[in-house]
Amino acid sequence: MLRGDPAAPLRSLIRYHASWVLPITESPIRDGWVAVDRGRVVAVGRQSANRSEPEVDLGRVALLPGLVNAHTHLELSYLRDEVPPASEFVTWIRGVMAARRQHPDPRDRQITQAIEDAIVEATATGTAIVGDISNTLATYEPLARGPLSAAVVFYELIRFNADDPEAFVDGAQREIEALRSDEDRSDRIIPTLAAHAPYSVAPLVFRFIRQAIDRHPFAPCSVHVSESAEEVEFMRSGRGPWRALLEELGVWNPAWSPPGGTSVQFLEECGFLDRRVLVVHGVQMTTGDLRRLAERGATLVTCPRSNGHTGAGTPPLEDFYRSGVAVAVGTDSLASAPDLNVFAELATMRALAPRVPATSLLASATIVGARALGFDADYGTIEAGKRARLLAVALPPMIDDVEEYLVSGIQPDQLRWIEA
Repeated sequence: MLRGDPAAPLRSLIRYHASWVLPITESPIRDGWVAVDRGRVVAVGRQSANRSEPEVDLGRVALLPGLVNAHTHLELSYLRDEVPPASEFVTWIRGVMAARRQHPDPRDRQITQAIEDAIVEATATGTAIVGDISNTLATYEPLARGPLSAAVVFYELIRFNADDPEAFVDGAQREIEALRSDEDRSDRIIPTLAAHAPYSVAPLVFRFIRQAIDRHPFAPCSVHVSESAEEVEFMRSGRGPWRALLEELGVWNPAWSPPGGTSVQFLEECGFLDRRVLVVHGVQMTTGDLRRLAERGATLVTCPRSNGHTGAGTPPLEDFYRSGVAVAVGTDSLASAPDLNVFAELATMRALAPRVPATSLLASATIVGARALGFDADYGTIEAGKRARLLAVALPPMIDDVEEYLVSGIQPDQLRWIEA
């Protein structure tokens, strides 16, 4: 069995042999190999007696592409263990706001050091690419300097009551354009705009974010949607804990009228949804919401461990996969998750969705996330032409279902990156 073109100068081509190779787009290969030339995969195959290329035997490991953490907030890493779990989402949000008020300057050394440490932690737990949400762009430079292969930095805007929504979005867009002018990083670290959520962003702000994104046809966008029961109530009636919080913060707009439907319906009516949008959480989504997302080609990013910590609830994962919507995986922030280990997120997903095939879960943590963030040309699978960002997972003896094992909870001491 041979895929790709192995014809390459033998002096630079190396063939890595492993107990299992997981291309992701095809079934796992027992006793497989991956041929790499100058940092790119040139072929994938099954071991045979006839071989002449230089070979590195990796031993009893599974070889797979680096993982994709499609939704995290690295700039909140300094809040690790600082915000207790809550039974209601708005209660947890109040805790985050109070904690952030203690460190209002994003250049605070505690914040920047925690960002740098989190990037190292993400890499050590098998992540190659992140979709990072930032309210300050404080994560851009650490990501550009750090060991991750690639990242999207979503500059997230929050403004429920905007005097001049166009000027507000234009100002943020100018900050993004200043970063995009850095050609040395432009293919690896992509800054783009994002909207926080329907309960915190005015309809006109959504409209101008969408217009700004449309000027860059390959830029992704992100939005938190249908995360909590309080959001459902607010979008339906304009009342409840979210209304109370907006009034308390002095940002309530009395001219705003509740859309009366779901958050997904609202975003669709705003013209906001398409295949470049990462819709995050979806804990409270209806079957109709999921159908709309699938029809628009949006990607739904699930973060179940965070949802449990924040009081948002348990995401209906089996409904997600059954609907046909593209599902990616995120850890969310260290303010709401114990670590940045995507393998641990997969283990939680397996427990919550026992009928979802392990193949689908692994695709969510690799190619689906890479595609949503715009890096699928180089990452997300092991196949000819892709970058050889290969992750080796140590296996115990006698593993027959390697995919099921990989979604059972992999620890950092089982992982190593292959320097190709």
